[in-house]
Amino acid sequence: MTKKIRIDIISDVMCPWCVIGYKGLVQALEQLEGELEADIHWQPFELNPNMPEQGQELVEHITEKYGSTPEQSRENRDHITQLGSNLNFEFKFTEGQKILNTFKAHQLLHWAAESSDKQTELKMALFDAYFTQGRDVSNNDVLVQIVAELGLDADFARKLLDDQVYAGDVRALQEQWRQLGVSAVPSFIIDEKYIMSGGQPAEAFVQSLRQMIE
Repeated sequence: MTKKIRIDIISDVMCPWCVIGYKGLVQALEQLEGELEADIHWQPFELNPNMPEQGQELVEHITEKYGSTPEQSRENRDHITQLGSNLNFEFKFTEGQKILNTFKAHQLLHWAAESSDKQTELKMALFDAYFTQGRDVSNNDVLVQIVAELGLDADFARKLLDDQVYAGDVRALQEQWRQLGVSAVPSFIIDEKYIMSGGQPAEAFVQSLRQMIE
């Protein structure tokens, strides 16, 4: 008999490891087909809640925040690009690329969960827009365009961004996860009981999920 589980993925659109971790989870769920069925919910977490509107140059940001040298930063990006390639996701890190503010993107993701079954589709579209296409996912026009590309209500999306309809909900959820001790993304909460962290490979998910359901 197939067991149904809930998986909450706490994640930020700026986080490449969130892409890698999710892709690993998807591969694991494919291997566990017939044993396990997952209901996935994306939860908001801003790695840089104080990021200004204009964003910050990526290498400068990494150097400031983590103390990495430009060389270490480049090696890390090369490693992420290779991992992405192995998982059929294209990371295109470019010269002058910026880390952006993601608060508006999280509001749209919250709305997508409430109003449709396209939250995961929107999350992946945001990852693709930022990491592969180099689009500015902090910009209202770009966000509304992405929503429209998925067949969601673009006019309503623009209005909810202008009016900050879900700003309070997103802030409250972020605070809730922080209070529960989440400090890094991605974090995968299984059935509101177990937690897995980081961009794990499929084998790690398979092993852990099997242990959990047993």
